[in-house]
Amino acid sequence: MRKNPLNKGVIMENAAGIGTITSEMVEARARELAAINGHPSQPSEADYQQAKRELTGGAETDPKEENVRSIPESDDWDPVPGSSGRQAAESPGEDEDAEGRSESAQMFEEGVNEAEHDQMLRAAEADEKGDELEP
Repeated sequence: MRKNPLNKGVIMENAAGIGTITSEMVEARARELAAINGHPSQPSEADYQQAKRELTGGAETDPKEENVRSIPESDDWDPVPGSSGRQAAESPGEDEDAEGRSESAQMFEEGVNEAEHDQMLRAAEADEKGDELEP
C-alpha cells in the first residue's frame, strides 16, 4: 500500500496498491466508462470524474445525483418558469364537512335544527287548538 500524493489516500486494487494515479490511467478508465454508457467516441466530464473517483477511492455517487447537486438550490424545481404559483385550497379533513365543521359541530347544529323544528310544530299545534276552542 502506498499513499496517493493527489488525494493523500491509499490506492488499492484487489488489496494491492496500484501506485500513483496518472492522467493516462484516468483517461483510459474514462474511455471505458464512456463505452459502457453508450458514447464511445468521446468521454464526458462525468466519465472523467467517475474514473478519477474510482481510481482514487473517492465516494461513489450516482451521476444523476451529481447533476442535481450541481444545480443551484434556487433552480432545483420550477415547473413553470416565471410562474409564482398559488395557494392550494385546503381540503376538509376526514370528519369535516365542506364548510370545515367537525363532526361534533355538525351534530350540534343538527340537534339545534331539530329542536327548532319541534318548537315550531308545537307552536303550530297550540295555534290550531286555540283556534278550535274559539266559537
